[in-house]
Amino acid sequence: MRRSWIVLGAVIVTAAAWGCSSAGESSSPPEASSSPPAGVERGARAGARAGQGRGARGGPGNDAGDAARGGMRRGRGWGSTVVRLSAEQERSLGVQTITARAGPFRTTLRAMGEVTVPLTRKAMVSCAFPARIARIHAEVGTWVTRGQAVVTLQSDEVGLAKTEYQKAQAALDLARRSFERETRLFDNGVGAQKTFFAMESELKVAEATRLAAERRLHVFGVTDEEIRGLADNHGSPAELTLRAPFDGRVVASSAVLGAMVDASREILTVVDTRVLWVDAEIYERDIAQVRLGQKAAVRVPAYPDEVFEGTVNYIGDVVRPETRTISVRTEVPNRNQRLKPGMFANVVFQIGERPSVVALPAQAILDDTDGHLVFVRTAAGFEPRLVELGSQDNGNREVVRGVAAGEVVVTGGHYQLKSKLYEEALKGGHTH
Repeated sequence: MRRSWIVLGAVIVTAAAWGCSSAGESSSPPEASSSPPAGVERGARAGARAGQGRGARGGPGNDAGDAARGGMRRGRGWGSTVVRLSAEQERSLGVQTITARAGPFRTTLRAMGEVTVPLTRKAMVSCAFPARIARIHAEVGTWVTRGQAVVTLQSDEVGLAKTEYQKAQAALDLARRSFERETRLFDNGVGAQKTFFAMESELKVAEATRLAAERRLHVFGVTDEEIRGLADNHGSPAELTLRAPFDGRVVASSAVLGAMVDASREILTVVDTRVLWVDAEIYERDIAQVRLGQKAAVRVPAYPDEVFEGTVNYIGDVVRPETRTISVRTEVPNRNQRLKPGMFANVVFQIGERPSVVALPAQAILDDTDGHLVFVRTAAGFEPRLVELGSQDNGNREVVRGVAAGEVVVTGGHYQLKSKLYEEALKGGHTH
């Protein structure tokens, strides 16, 4: 029995010693490994790629350049792909470059608009009574001045109105002479007071009748000069000459010699096109950037290299619910009558100016699935860069991220570089 207890005690002591040895080994730190786990390695490599600068093969990065470029280096999984060309290949592809510079940059807001005629500079020449066109003095395209004859009509109503005026004028002349004679008699104590008052009343009635006849002629469009000529019976009583209400161009005409016209028919349309409006639609979120008196530059497809300067003279008061836009009107002097009503226009509103901005010509920037792409010349070759763009001014685009001042950017031949870039990317994918 005693021997059995001795054997059992030895077994327990041995087990305890083994457990303490295991615990001591587990609490001791492991030796440093020469390579991290797979997940850490991928993260470290990804971080190294995101931080690398000009090194095309994963060399040490340029922190200052990366900060300026904002880390927007690659796209579409290109990795370290660059396009390498010989000098002969560059010439054959027509590669052209510029050096990115930082300089003053104007902030602008762009909108689409349409050229229209100011309502105060458009007039429709017509008549309010039946008449026949007797003579045509101006055709479409004719520039007329204020008061110039454009068409002559013949109308019985006009002839009757002129005749009534002549009768009223004759009655007024007779009433005036009778009143003057009765006034002299009354002053000399010969005339009766009752007769004097009767002549005075007849004179006032004759003046009112003549004035009503004159106003009716004005409604018909007869001028004061023509009314004064009625006393001498100049011209045909049934004729009426319609005249241009202001300086402008005849842009439409339905006048046909001998044709009948009335109040429902427009004979001529005269437009003063020396100043036009451009009505543009601005999104609701941008309307705070536009103000009255603000300068704007207008371009039309017909003259892409010509800029028409204008001034904002009206900002709408109602938001269009279907488009969430507000109308903004720009008044534009129409030099040499080159702008035509109805033309579509691009309107650029000048918002402000910043002293130092990196900008690139619009032709240097390519559209890509991932965003906007440029090619930068580096020591390793032509490197693709995704860039973030801001405002645009006079054909240049602000570069917020992706290109730093001093870097050389491709402006010509970049479409060919893009094709070669895809070829290199496909080769690399197949090799991998």
